[in-house]
Amino acid sequence: MANPTETFLIVGLGNPGPKYEKTRHNIGFQVLDNLVEKWKAPSFAPKFQGYFTELSKSGLKILMLKPQTFMNLSGRSVQEVIHFYKLDLSSQLLVINDDLDLPVGQLRLRLAGGPGGHNGLKSIIECLGSEAFARLRVGIGRSEMVPSEKYVLGKIPKAEHKIFSEAIQFAQEGIEAILKDGLTKAMNVINIKRGSNES
Repeated sequence: MANPTETFLIVGLGNPGPKYEKTRHNIGFQVLDNLVEKWKAPSFAPKFQGYFTELSKSGLKILMLKPQTFMNLSGRSVQEVIHFYKLDLSSQLLVINDDLDLPVGQLRLRLAGGPGGHNGLKSIIECLGSEAFARLRVGIGRSEMVPSEKYVLGKIPKAEHKIFSEAIQFAQEGIEAILKDGLTKAMNVINIKRGSNES
């Protein structure tokens, strides 16, 4: 078993299957897919009710998980990894999820908190019995015309490809800052308001 102080789990949330690829709700999957490519990590393989891979980087054993239980049951998959590696929730877990309450492409890192209406986070909190874990929220905005349930499952439109691509890259940089400097210091890098009209 890996030394817990040297292990860090990154979970990207989404729904399995081609139907949900490139949807707003699957931004967590997209971040992890890009990290695997960038870090030249081993390909994801079925494990822990999800797709799982691991690698060594920055002196850490990094675990990456994409639950395949569908969003509403994400916690079942996460719980298996947490229990197997005996991880500390507050220091060794990061969950990446989409967020309706943030503008498109904006990121926020929180070290704890409630689900904020996100069913994936709700499931994880219920299964782990705690809200004390970090989550990196990627803004997808809202639609005044489309109900939230349908909006989150919609494909990312071409007009937003660039801003989502930039957000994924920024998320990767933020995750690397977390691995290098820790969660608290990385908040100063990640929680920056984006856009020329913001201070």
